[in-house]
Amino acid sequence: MSNITPLRILAFLAICFVALGAVSAVFPEKGIHLGKNVALRFPTLASIFESDTTSADISNIVSIDAGDDTTEVVAKVIDTANIKGLVQLDSGVAIVTPIQFGTKEAMDNFYASLYKTASDGSRVRVMHYGDSQIEVDRITGYLRARLQSQFGGSGPGLISVMPIADFVAVKNSWSGSWDRYTTFTNRDKRVPHRSFGPNAAFSRFMPVRDTTHALGSQHSAWLKITTNKNGGARLANYRYVKLLYGNATDPVKVELLADDVLIATDTLSVGGDHNIQEFALAAAPGNFQLNFEGRDSPDIYGLSLEGNGGVIVDNLALRGSSGNFFTGMNQSQLKGYYDQMDVRLIIMQFGGNALPYLKDEAGCIKYAQSIESQINTMKWLAPGASILFVGPADMSVKEGTTYVTHPLLEILNTELKNAAFRAGAAYYDMYAAMGGKNSMVAWVNAGIATKDYIHFSPEGARKIAILLYQAMMKEYNNYVIRESI
Repeated sequence: MSNITPLRILAFLAICFVALGAVSAVFPEKGIHLGKNVALRFPTLASIFESDTTSADISNIVSIDAGDDTTEVVAKVIDTANIKGLVQLDSGVAIVTPIQFGTKEAMDNFYASLYKTASDGSRVRVMHYGDSQIEVDRITGYLRARLQSQFGGSGPGLISVMPIADFVAVKNSWSGSWDRYTTFTNRDKRVPHRSFGPNAAFSRFMPVRDTTHALGSQHSAWLKITTNKNGGARLANYRYVKLLYGNATDPVKVELLADDVLIATDTLSVGGDHNIQEFALAAAPGNFQLNFEGRDSPDIYGLSLEGNGGVIVDNLALRGSSGNFFTGMNQSQLKGYYDQMDVRLIIMQFGGNALPYLKDEAGCIKYAQSIESQINTMKWLAPGASILFVGPADMSVKEGTTYVTHPLLEILNTELKNAAFRAGAAYYDMYAAMGGKNSMVAWVNAGIATKDYIHFSPEGARKIAILLYQAMMKEYNNYVIRESI
């Protein structure tokens, strides 16, 4: 041990650093590929010693106060004193990127409905489809709160019976016999049909039955929904419970209890694939329970919790989905539901889950073409609705010791935008709104995105929702001005 001296330790470390530096200097920059999906890489000297200067400047986004954003009046570019229906925009929030249009009328159906409901209280439904970026009502919750505050409405809208992630202000519980069937990633092979409803999923309290087999004995089950004020008073103040169901092969008795008091008893209809059973409430309950009894379960597509009028905004979070499943669903069923529910805006927020599987520009083009087909299908299913496609957020991959924007993201973003325009939809460029290239690194460093370099934190999701709402309402004001002069 006496031979170990500080000088010798220093010499040993110096030799190690020199050796590692020599390896770094000669090691291939793109690594040594050991197989189709395996590569051996070694950090370069530059990546070790250079400071991280790759992240975007997002100081304007970080400065957004997500707690107080309702005071700025509309900038009076023209005299708007005598124009009714304009919406006040938010204080201290610059619109980073606008809603973009292939045709300026792309959002007119939705904006016309908003203008109308402000005066007569008519229902306006917004369906926000997306991947895990909108789970737990992220982004959607802010849009709902602001739209309902401005134009009226209450309740969370359509919720899943058995959600993957808990809703922000609604807690679901159920008896032990329930199961969930989905189609938004891969169609559940236990299901012999394509009728999954507007949630792209349904639940049953008995397994999917082979109709050639005889019905069994009576079976009982229950669902319970508990609400709280976490999402705001409007969200909890619903007055209707609407049960979406279909494919019932035998009558099923259903009871509704609100705060443990029996409110209604009814029987679900046999047949049909887009039924809605409506229950009216005298007051918003703290909880309600649905009790079912029958020899077979219908497919239950969801519960819609709604107010007496105004805007309804559904958070339809489909974890793992790339958004290219709509064309594979039962079109007549979806059309039946969209007609009954009077959908006026469909937001489609996808792309992030497809990106890791895309190999090159050709793959981006092919995926964008599939999205164009989805948008065209949605326009046929809901001809009275506007379509807004929200592009993917920045997504980082590790390059050496730093994180950088995925090399295909900008190509994918451009192809998706062009596909939306070709299909007559509007486009919101979330990548640009975040700050563009390497913005996710800046969001993570600022604590408003998670360290998977893919998802927003709750605060980050609220900030992007503020930016999206601002952009939507700026174009709404432009619509009102355009129609008034």
